Amino acid sequence: MPWAIVFPHGGETPRHPSQLYEAFLEGVVLFIVLAILAHRPGMRARVGFLTGVFPVGYGFARTFVEFFREPDAQLGFILGPITMGQILSAPMVLLGLYLMVRARRPAEEATTRARMAGGS
Repeated sequence: MPWAIVFPHGGETPRHPSQLYEAFLEGVVLFIVLAILAHRPGMRARVGFLTGVFPVGYGFARTFVEFFREPDAQLGFILGPITMGQILSAPMVLLGLYLMVRARRPAEEATTRARMAGGS
């Protein structure tokens, strides 16, 4: 790539600047997504939803960037083309999805409580 970098102790081969990719995706993009969602009407009332968005966004960004990183020398690739960073991102994404699905709107929660209290 034209923006590839020769790292001081990484040999003479130009490499992707994955640190910049991570900073952009995990910092700038994730911040913008969370800021937009936080300003949507009623979003803050869905307790846990924004909290869930963060690990999902971070996990997906990390998984994507791992395709451009050189795996850790002591680990290498773990399962075929999958790295340890991608494996560790999977539970984070699953936890975030759980929190997002679990988050309810206050009206839905009140309706559910009323049904449970009424026995129907």
